[in-house]
Amino acid sequence: MDDETLDFVRRSSYRQNVLKALEDNVLMPKEIAERSDIKTNHVSKVLSELKSKDLIEVLDDSVRKGRLYRLTDKGEEIVNKL
Repeated sequence: MDDETLDFVRRSSYRQNVLKALEDNVLMPKEIAERSDIKTNHVSKVLSELKSKDLIEVLDDSVRKGRLYRLTDKGEEIVNKL
């Protein structure tokens, strides 16, 4: 895991909170919003940022509504360092 990715996550409390909400969980965006106390529209943006860095993954990409997200191994490493 590189320091650049860790810095990327640390620069945003939203990113940190979303990753922490997903720790040991598989959640839909609405559930992430509730657990992290972030509005759903912000959660969607953060999810796409984290997905682009391979920190989270979608369980079934073909689903448009009610997608389930979980941490990747790289995402778990980051959460452990926060």
